[in-house]
This record gives sequence, structure tokens and C-alpha cells, in this order.
Amino acid sequence: MAVLLFTPFVSSEVETRAATEPLGARPSTPLGTNGREDHPQAKPFGHPDRAQRDVAAALTRAAREGHRVILVFGANWCHDSRALAGWFATPRFRDMLAPRYEVVWIDVGKKDKNLDLARRFGLDGIAGTPTVLIVDAAGKALNLADAPGWRNASTRTSDAIFDYFAKR
Repeated sequence: MAVLLFTPFVSSEVETRAATEPLGARPSTPLGTNGREDHPQAKPFGHPDRAQRDVAAALTRAAREGHRVILVFGANWCHDSRALAGWFATPRFRDMLAPRYEVVWIDVGKKDKNLDLARRFGLDGIAGTPTVLIVDAAGKALNLADAPGWRNASTRTSDAIFDYFAKR
């Protein structure tokens, strides 16, 4: 079973909604003032010095469990990183991600930390946050072309995000 390496802080609204909905139920997220879904937010990024160890542990678990690894290069200051983490923390996403993926939240500071990890997996630095890379258990990148495109995660619908990861 996949485990988030850091337990993200999630707003009480999401926690309350999650506690009252049946397991696997889709969160009912209202439209915000901009006409888009309001998204939950979480702050899962720990100390940047943990990243190497966390990635190694996730790759080991992925090999043992037959999973892939989602490497989220981001930061707690980034609203798009917090939005993606918020969706991942909901029951709907946890139920889909757990049997498929190990998730690692890699703190990139102000895009000046853990750049060696980004390069290790084929990224040429971090242009925006979050940069979301999917790798197999051997560490081979599977989505290099679209990994940097997640810097708009807060404007994507929950269904679009869900479908992206469910189909990989």
C-alpha cells in the first residue's frame, strides 16, 4: 500500500467532508468566485535535506509493490503545489493513488534546492512548481514532456487531475 511520506495539513472543511462521505465518494467541491472548482490545500513539503532518502525509500517500496513513483517537486509557498497536495489528500484521490503509486513531496525551496534530484531523473532544472514527474520502480521517467506543465495545478479541475494519474 502506498503511503504519503509527509502527512499533509488539509483544511478542516476537507477533513470534515472526508469524514462524512462514504469511502471512495467524490468530494463535492463548490465553484469558487472565479467559476472554477475551489480546491483543498495541503502543505506536505518537509525539509529539503530529506529528499534523497525519501526518494530512495519510495523507489524501494515501488519495486517491492509493483508501483510507480510520483515525484512532486514543489514548495509549501506555492499555491499550485498546495492545491495538488490538497487533492491528493482527499479520499477519492488516496483511494486511486494508493494501489498504483508511491508519492514523494520534494521541497525545491525557491527553485534552488534538490535540483540534483530533478537532473537525476532527466529534468533540466525546475522551471515552475510543482513539477510532477512519474517514474517507474527503476527510476525511469515516464512523463518528461509534460512534467513541468503542472505549475497550473490550482486551475485544473479535480476530474482532469484524477484522470491524468488514473490513466498512467
